[in-house]
Amino acid sequence: MQDQATPQALVIVSNRLPVTLQRSDTGQWEVHSSTGGLVTALVPLLGNRKSLWIGWPGILEETNVDELLKVASQTHGYILKPVLLTREEVNNYYFGFSNQIIWPLFHDLQSRCNFDPAYWNTYREVNHKFAQAIVENATADDYVWIQDYHLILVGRVLRNMGVDSKLGFFLHTPFPPLEMFIKLPWRSQIIEALLEYDLVGFQTLRDRNNFLRCIEAMLKVHHVDARRQLVTISTRRRETIVGSFPISIDFREFAQQAASEVVANATRQLREAIPDRKIVLGVDRLDYSKGIPEKLRAFRNALERFHEINGRISLIQIVVPSREDIPEYRVLRAEIEGLVSEINGIFARPGWIPVHYMFRSLPRTELLAYYRAADIALVTPLKDGMNLVSKEYCVAKTDKDGVLILSEFAGAASQLYRNSLIVNPYDVEGVADAIVRAYNMSPDEQRLRMRRLRKSIAKRDVFWWVNGFLKAAGLNS
Repeated sequence: MQDQATPQALVIVSNRLPVTLQRSDTGQWEVHSSTGGLVTALVPLLGNRKSLWIGWPGILEETNVDELLKVASQTHGYILKPVLLTREEVNNYYFGFSNQIIWPLFHDLQSRCNFDPAYWNTYREVNHKFAQAIVENATADDYVWIQDYHLILVGRVLRNMGVDSKLGFFLHTPFPPLEMFIKLPWRSQIIEALLEYDLVGFQTLRDRNNFLRCIEAMLKVHHVDARRQLVTISTRRRETIVGSFPISIDFREFAQQAASEVVANATRQLREAIPDRKIVLGVDRLDYSKGIPEKLRAFRNALERFHEINGRISLIQIVVPSREDIPEYRVLRAEIEGLVSEINGIFARPGWIPVHYMFRSLPRTELLAYYRAADIALVTPLKDGMNLVSKEYCVAKTDKDGVLILSEFAGAASQLYRNSLIVNPYDVEGVADAIVRAYNMSPDEQRLRMRRLRKSIAKRDVFWWVNGFLKAAGLNS
């Protein structure tokens, strides 16, 4: 690493840079800022610290990437450094190991894993690339904060390269229980790599405790007191602090935009397009962990068993395209669209379509209008690290009405369970019952629940998450 340093500068390392590179109509490359909670929370800190963000720029072409990012760095106020990947590396490291092994396994869906050794070998090589980029661009006094399951091995690679800087790691997905994790052929390498960090953060106490049980069983370390907020694990090589830090959204910014006149007008138009009926809203990325087919079957069950809601309720299901290069995701899309057609074919009648389906990304303004227009949010993942849709829906409900139906297997349930309707997404009839309960809920009960939900999210927003992690790391935020 470089010798000269800005004290406590922050280096963020993630699979993707916080910018997107796209070709314009004239064929020229353009750099656009990415959105999302992570970028929103970290950018102010990076600008203040003269720090940098290391990641893949999302393209295979190498032409002018450095020059493009140099210009973008001047605009953003922090340095953007690319890690360039080949097509084979993207296929094996990203689509392969990250999303056909770690992703399904960490979501308790081992049957969907493809334990191809070639994926593991490329995953190691790409993690080494990221580590090399850190060594070349960071300084000895920087705090290096590595994000998510794509880059678990980076800390171990850095230690083997002689780097003794403070390293933090945050896992945005769930961490699986012992009986699931031990099915991973490279389980020991993953556990040992995580213990090379000075601080490892998880979304929930359940995830953290799953990790601690794996350590106890696999490494035979002494029993740790899981009742403490922060737990220290001591090994021959170092001490690692382990804690839970639930991520969130920018409450103030999200609520202000939801209350804007543009969103209010769009909300009115949506309500006029679907008059005299309650709207159930689902917003999910295309992924089998989101439980979209199960959600559709539950909605169909509600229509079958509770005839009084027929014609008086509609489900708007928005599916955001994702990972369509993976065959299993194309199969999932076909299954979802088949269920939508089946439900509408059975129940639709003149003037009423039970399910309105969209397969596309929505601009923020349009998404906020759907949130505000929806009487019920149906957030039912089979397993989720946090699920920010549940929080976005509540914050967007500036009129403080609406009902949140939330899977007990979403990380957000640990914070929002008291004032949402908690369901088991595998229980088709139970979810259907919750839909009808939400449909019949009085306005007074809705407002009471929603006020409490919004207050909880406002108290623990995305800046609270950042501050909590950096405080545990010993870094002034």
